[in-house]
Amino acid sequence: MARKKRQPVLDAPLGRGTRRAPQPSRDRFGRFSEAFARAMGTSGFLIGMTVFVAVWLIWNTTADRQWQFDPAETNFTLLTLILSLQASYAAPLILLAQNRQDDRDRVQIEQDRQRAERNLADTEYLAREVVALRMALTDVSGQVVTRDVLRQELKSLLAQLDASRDARESAEPAAGSRES
Repeated sequence: MARKKRQPVLDAPLGRGTRRAPQPSRDRFGRFSEAFARAMGTSGFLIGMTVFVAVWLIWNTTADRQWQFDPAETNFTLLTLILSLQASYAAPLILLAQNRQDDRDRVQIEQDRQRAERNLADTEYLAREVVALRMALTDVSGQVVTRDVLRQELKSLLAQLDASRDARESAEPAAGSRES
């Protein structure tokens, strides 16, 4: 007997009735490796590891023979194994964290390059505009416009504005005294 095709339900989003296992974040292990590398690079970790090894060595050399779990006669085999295991996991995790940092640096460098290109384009545009304004002023005034000429023109405009403001201020008190 042929299977019945299920009709699609249009009032619910796809996959609503099915339960999917939650997908772990692809970046979770990378974040873990960065946290691990960051923790191993601290002075607290180094001091803690030094204290751990010192206590281990002191205990296994000075304690009674029945209490020693890694005696000095076996060259501290268990301690060597633990430290080797820690190093074998630490090295790849630190390399992974460095690779992630390199990726972030690469993106940052690309963004900085794009920002520098935009700044250069803006600067060139503004330089072209200043040249166009100078050329337009030269055409209008008939003389070559330099910084000194522009300063002189601005000073004369400022003097005219000051004179008109002074005239307006002196006219206002006179108008106010007539009204009283």
